[in-house]
Amino acid sequence: MAHLVRLRRLLLRPSYPQISRTFSSSSSSSAPIKPVSYPVKPEDPSSPNEDDDAAAASTSTAPSPRLLLGLPRGGLRAPNPGHGRARTRGQARRGRGGGGEGGEEEPLQREARRIQSDARVRSFFGFQEEEEKAPYPTLIRPEKKPQKAPMDLMEAIREVKANAKRNFIETLEAHVVLGVDPRRGDQMVRGALTLPHGTGKTVRVAVFAEGVAADEARAAGADVVGGDELIEEIRTGGGKLNFDKCIATPMYMPRLSKIARILGPRGLMPNPKLGSVTSDVSGAVKQAKCGRIDFKIDKTAIVHAGLGKVNFSEEYLRENIGAFVHALLLAKPVGLKKTSKYAGYVKNFTLCSTMGPGFPVSIQSLSVAADHYNTLQVK
Repeated sequence: MAHLVRLRRLLLRPSYPQISRTFSSSSSSSAPIKPVSYPVKPEDPSSPNEDDDAAAASTSTAPSPRLLLGLPRGGLRAPNPGHGRARTRGQARRGRGGGGEGGEEEPLQREARRIQSDARVRSFFGFQEEEEKAPYPTLIRPEKKPQKAPMDLMEAIREVKANAKRNFIETLEAHVVLGVDPRRGDQMVRGALTLPHGTGKTVRVAVFAEGVAADEARAAGADVVGGDELIEEIRTGGGKLNFDKCIATPMYMPRLSKIARILGPRGLMPNPKLGSVTSDVSGAVKQAKCGRIDFKIDKTAIVHAGLGKVNFSEEYLRENIGAFVHALLLAKPVGLKKTSKYAGYVKNFTLCSTMGPGFPVSIQSLSVAADHYNTLQVK
């Protein structure tokens, strides 16, 4: 028995020739295992499948009896049939990424692996990548036009008349920036005045009265006169109005609450402070027809008013502007305590036509015009 073991060791000592790992898939068969070698053939223009089939049909060497002595009793396990096959030159070149889609994807995969490894290193050592902050957009500021220097009142009137070039008679407008806070109740600016030379446009006046007051309003030239029937007509008329001013007797003020939402937004609601709620209906109608205007500060602390037509003479326009400035000074809030009547109150005064450019007016010339109007009123 011992000599058989020594004989077996002697037989196993020489090196074995390379054995292919392609075996039959059935491990229990007793057929002898034939090692197969696949010589490398030159690249053939045929498909890779044909090269593999030709390599599988190559000749095999005869098995050596010495190989059978070292095999296990159950035989060898058959590996993957595709494993260990010799590759052709085309397959080897394609496997190395020498072109095609695989060659294009390999650099991308390599870059992805590098980015992932860098991210793992940063997370392991606690490094935080700085976020790129986008710069704020640069605001392109438009070039500001040089402000016009304030000019004399008469010169500004001439400029407005020269620049009124529309195909209709434009209105001379005044826009006054006041130094008050409209959010405070004690700094509210509002008032009314009758322009010495009128507004230059026809004004339709509506009067809410009955009886003798209604007759006086008709005699004074009121365009619309009525009582409860006029209120009901306005309420059911869908917001259509055919008048520009409203005057009411004190008796009708509670009844006007039905149409307050219609008259209020249009500035037509009668107000005792503005003289539109009065028992002297005849005088109120005459004043409204002669050019009575109301003014009130808006949310931006600016007062807007129309003071006549551009076809008025320069002297008429100057007197209308003087009357308006005088009324502004009378409506000055008591809380504005300044050494001058204008300091801190009238910040900017601009004249323009309906569709023309504006021209700033100096405070000194406005003061002269207001004093001139006051002198005429005293006489």
